[in-house]
Amino acid sequence: MLSRKGLIPEDYVLTRLAEDVLQPKFKTRQRKARFVAKNGTCNVAHTNIREQGRFLQDVFTTLVDLKWLHTLIIFTMSFLCSWLLFGMVWWLIAFAHGDLHEKGDDFVPCVTSIHSFSSAFLFSIEVQVTIGFGGRMITEECVSAVITLILQNIVGLVINAIMLGCIFMKTAQAHRRAETLIFSKHAVIAPRNDKLCFMIRIGDLRKSMIISAAVRMQVVRRTTTQEGEVIPLDQIDIQMDNPIGTNGIFLVSPLIISHIIDKNSPLYELSAAELQHEDIEVIAVLEGVVETTGITTQARTSYLSEEILWGQRFAPTVSEDDGMYAVDYSKFGNTVKVPTPTCSAKQLEEEGGLSRYRLSESLQKESVRRRQQAAPAAELGSTE
Repeated sequence: MLSRKGLIPEDYVLTRLAEDVLQPKFKTRQRKARFVAKNGTCNVAHTNIREQGRFLQDVFTTLVDLKWLHTLIIFTMSFLCSWLLFGMVWWLIAFAHGDLHEKGDDFVPCVTSIHSFSSAFLFSIEVQVTIGFGGRMITEECVSAVITLILQNIVGLVINAIMLGCIFMKTAQAHRRAETLIFSKHAVIAPRNDKLCFMIRIGDLRKSMIISAAVRMQVVRRTTTQEGEVIPLDQIDIQMDNPIGTNGIFLVSPLIISHIIDKNSPLYELSAAELQHEDIEVIAVLEGVVETTGITTQARTSYLSEEILWGQRFAPTVSEDDGMYAVDYSKFGNTVKVPTPTCSAKQLEEEGGLSRYRLSESLQKESVRRRQQAAPAAELGSTE
């Protein structure tokens, strides 16, 4: 794959190349199944669907959702079956009119130069694809032949419209554009603007923009209601830290998407130690309109608790060089350690917030420095 050839660094996740993602190594323990894979595919199997006929009510979408092999087989068989069917009709018209045996000069056939089923099949192909070699042609002798000609033209146009539209939609599917929308392999939790934040990094490898891009995140966890009902996949929305009040972003260079861990956050009561033992999954969804095609695309990924790095932040990737801004994607997933309280956001707020934490940290460092300076003096006095 691309990462193995050295073309794409392994510090970030291409949304469709999950096999190249190196998973972090932790102690193995039994976990719940992942809801959304790193490449964005949903780990959900639909079973025991009794009303299969509903898929046939939307034939076009069903054809687009099929695999390429099945689509090409249906594409080929639809034309072959229509040619064979109308070839049989043309042969029956010629047989009923006696075109296969009559050879007189005064005899006018329904279709000229039809002597067998093979010639009728070739005439069917010529009519439907409008080739017209000139050897076979319809006459005014038979009304049934004229009606069949009209029907075959209509059927051929319908088949062309459906199958060519299906092929076009499969080649222009939105998830193709999502191949170049990337997410950081890890999420981080660190202080930002005096607030404890959950952060991820997103980027776009193409120069063509994603218009009206928006990011939303959800926490998926197992919860139990007050009545005792167990919800195995409870989806909880988490708000983004965006000053304009919406989730809209201008995705020209890699962006850090942050979520403030406050009272309304599902991560509010989790400390660094508790997070590693909590079965939660944070899903990130990036949506937008492709600038070149106008098709809405969506890229997804998820982060398990062991993929969330506490006390780290992302390294800068954008630098100014010769009057232009350069993006170094080799640093896309790089993180650096920063001083971060390991307690939960709830406990941190109860103890006075990050400003109180920084003050206590500075006092502790000053105390340690004084003890280190006093230790040599004490040793010198004892030797004297």
